[in-house]
Amino acid sequence: MKSLDIPSPEDRKMPKQNVNTKLKRWRSVYIFIFIAGAIALLLSGASMSKFFSLKSFLDVESFHIHLTPEGTNRNSQNEVVTTVQIVIQKIQKELENLRKMHHDPSSSSSSSSSQFVLKQGAFLADILGLLESLHSEDQNGSSFIVHPLMKEKKRSDEPASYFLREEIRKYVRIRPNRLGKQNFMGANATFTSIGHACFSMKEELEEYMDYDIGEICNDDWKLAQKLMVHGCDPLPRRRCLSRSPKLYSKPFPINESMWKLPDDRNVRWSQYRCKNFTCLASNNNARKGFFKCADCFNLTDHEMPRWMRLNGDSISNQTGEADFFIDDVLGIKLGEIRIGLDFSVGTGTFAARMREFNVTIVSATINLGAPFSEMVALRGLVPLYLTINQRLPFFDNTLDLIHTTRFLDGWIDFVLLDFVLYDWDRVLRPGGLLWIDSFFCLKEDLYDYLKAFKMLRYKKHKWIVVPKIDKDDQEVFFSAVLEKPPRPFR
Repeated sequence: MKSLDIPSPEDRKMPKQNVNTKLKRWRSVYIFIFIAGAIALLLSGASMSKFFSLKSFLDVESFHIHLTPEGTNRNSQNEVVTTVQIVIQKIQKELENLRKMHHDPSSSSSSSSSQFVLKQGAFLADILGLLESLHSEDQNGSSFIVHPLMKEKKRSDEPASYFLREEIRKYVRIRPNRLGKQNFMGANATFTSIGHACFSMKEELEEYMDYDIGEICNDDWKLAQKLMVHGCDPLPRRRCLSRSPKLYSKPFPINESMWKLPDDRNVRWSQYRCKNFTCLASNNNARKGFFKCADCFNLTDHEMPRWMRLNGDSISNQTGEADFFIDDVLGIKLGEIRIGLDFSVGTGTFAARMREFNVTIVSATINLGAPFSEMVALRGLVPLYLTINQRLPFFDNTLDLIHTTRFLDGWIDFVLLDFVLYDWDRVLRPGGLLWIDSFFCLKEDLYDYLKAFKMLRYKKHKWIVVPKIDKDDQEVFFSAVLEKPPRPFR
């Protein structure tokens, strides 16, 4: 009679215990893989971030040369490279363990666990490949390649790496103070700047900065003005000697220079259509090279009568170009107007006339087809070579008067006009006057422009709108004298 093998209760529990043991073993394997991968990821991320931050730090010439000794830089870089090597070795060791586990028959009881091991291995292999590529690039002396999404925002001292011309690179880098102390302005370094549009005009700027140090500069003022007008303002300084007229003569005395054309030898005419002041002042020459302020060089017939009361005029002067007389405007704040700014296209006649009333005016202008800046200076007045793109170089609440004519017209964008007007408000003192002189625009745009001027909430002393008779009632002139109100501190 055959005996039956009836398993005992202990035998029945054996398969269940084997399964539990395997599950616990695989659970510990998963936990170990997860912890190892997390540690490797943290170490690789920390080392890469440490290396990239150090790399960007070393790229700043000022800190590299002046603040950090060369030996310290090398030691720091060696420490980073050593850290990367250690991380690579640890990841290689973990990958080898995963490969052994994957090929071990006793540890591959299910396909899901095998896939998990493969996924973790691929993840660590990607990190290893990245670190090895970085390590090999460092040994070859090449720069590290950073993914665009991992790049930090550029700092103020990084534009140097954008340009090829060495003079530009030297200019825009931070220059720490010698002796490692703050200067009298409270800064540890000098931060030179260029206009943001210089980056979009890279070729023109590098042409402008192409010169021999200590030699005569190129005759390229027109290129410089093009850069300024298009937003590359301020321009970088240059280390070359300014080009002067070949036969510069002594300027006329101040009692003659105001209403007399200067000597032609005192201007470089190479970039102008007219080659002398007689050409610019002529009424018969239609090809002067500019259209704004076409008669500004005709001092006797056109400029001398402007803003002045002649032969009992009560409303406008004989030329019909200005709506208000100087004596009427100064009478609004009698004895209070001493210094001011004329932001116009012209030859300085407004400043010359205001000088007769003991008012000092700085004339802001650029050379739009003619030597306006030279003309202002040769008349014995102060020219300010400035575009509409730049903040006025005056401190807050310092000027008594701002005058503008033939410049802010209907071409200007409304938002840009806001920025300009608020900057003018900044430099005008409380009680100062803003004189808008013959601003013209399309009739349909008048309301929007007037709204911009009204936003300042200035007191109206004079305000007039008249049609522009040569445009078939499609354009209008607007003139006003406005007073900046006092604003109490809050």
